[in-house]
Amino acid sequence: MSGPKTRICNTMIALLENDLRYDYDIRTLLQAFFENEKITPSVEGARMVMKVQFQEQGEHQITFCSPEQGQYRRSFTGNYRDKMELRNTVKQAVYDILSEYTGRILPWGTLTGIRPVKIVSGLLEQGMTPEQATETFQRTYGTTRQKAEISLKVAQKEQEILHTLDYENQYSLYIGIPFCPSTCLYCSFTSYPIARYRDRVEAYLQALFREMEYAARAMKEKHLISIYIGGGTPTSLSADQLQRLIAHVEKNFCLSHLREFTVEAGRPDSITADKLKVLYDSPVTRISINPQTMQEKTLRLIGRAHSVEQVKQSYFMAREIGFSNINMDLIMGLPGENDADVRATLEEISRLEPDNLTIHSLAIKRAAKLNIQKEEYLNIARGATDEMLREADRTAQAMGMAPYYLYRQKNIPGNFENIGYALDGKEGIYNILIMEEKQTILALGAGASSKYVFPGENRIERTENVKDVDLYIERIEEMIERKRNMLEGERR
Repeated sequence: MSGPKTRICNTMIALLENDLRYDYDIRTLLQAFFENEKITPSVEGARMVMKVQFQEQGEHQITFCSPEQGQYRRSFTGNYRDKMELRNTVKQAVYDILSEYTGRILPWGTLTGIRPVKIVSGLLEQGMTPEQATETFQRTYGTTRQKAEISLKVAQKEQEILHTLDYENQYSLYIGIPFCPSTCLYCSFTSYPIARYRDRVEAYLQALFREMEYAARAMKEKHLISIYIGGGTPTSLSADQLQRLIAHVEKNFCLSHLREFTVEAGRPDSITADKLKVLYDSPVTRISINPQTMQEKTLRLIGRAHSVEQVKQSYFMAREIGFSNINMDLIMGLPGENDADVRATLEEISRLEPDNLTIHSLAIKRAAKLNIQKEEYLNIARGATDEMLREADRTAQAMGMAPYYLYRQKNIPGNFENIGYALDGKEGIYNILIMEEKQTILALGAGASSKYVFPGENRIERTENVKDVDLYIERIEEMIERKRNMLEGERR
């Protein structure tokens, strides 16, 4: 059976497996082809069934069937216990079945991981030419030529930047401010409405300062090269609170090796001239002003309490104060938006001329209001299209930008990507490091996750802080102890 099929929405898919070692890959591909369907281990109530049977000897079988359109089958051989050997074969079989059933191809083919650029970088490090790496990547995973080429461009830019870093003796710092003016429809990050939590902010900062003081002592033998203050929305803090936060960073950490200091000023409705002046008069070198869209109707729908005009005013205010490295975030596939809406947004952004442009594909996270209330939004939450991402790529290139980091998320409908573009020399080093996992990133604050990289050992360890603001304040000594146990273990 072949050819385009009518897609069935809001149904359940039963996934029956006699071995779960490939479960993540299979589920990710099912979710990429069927964005709105629930995947269940039971056939009860399911209208479609995928059955995966691995054999100790003989052929492995994957079948997919629906009452309306019959059965699709793939078989293959190999040692299924060896994921290194058989993983791509299993994924290709699942992909071929689902592509035949739906009549669709996925731009990223069978890729299910979040870091495709790592694969291309690995091919280049093996000695392949750029063309060989592109062809091998495209052939192995069935990606489109455009996705293979953009992965190559990102890999080359990353290598250009990363070779200047000393992973053994350097580290980066993340500081989380989990407060926002409001919670956006699509957001699942740890964030608390500032109006309701204003009376906790001072206690939160004091706990954060305690963690900061320990981190500075613990890392004094290493050089701090990048700082990222994110959230939430750090500019939800008052100008005085922002000033004290940054002053505490300056007091405790040696900044003589610092190459980049970013602060998310993400919500235009949280930006004021005095806050921007505090940031500009500090060691901060890069800020983000994130409209997500330049469509008024969408801003209202997704819970952004600012207008398109406020985005422009905040941006021009930052330029007038003197900022020379400004990032702007956009989300492709927001509820109710089509390709024409995205083109109009990109035209507006192009006229502003930011230094960085970060393009996110809408990810429908489990904890986001968009998912919790999905029946209300299902008819307008279509997700990004490949044309939206291609238009963003064309716009960024026309602005003189090149792609410099890229990652994917499993909750993105259509299996698309998030990608950062920048003018030459304006790339966000922290963004590359968080994706490529080559350097320790110490993370402070509620919900922050530290990543300890052990160069030469092919090992990464993590410690996480509690997400709840009140628990973080109450248990700050425990958060510090978690880091102490990891860092002292590293030195031993």
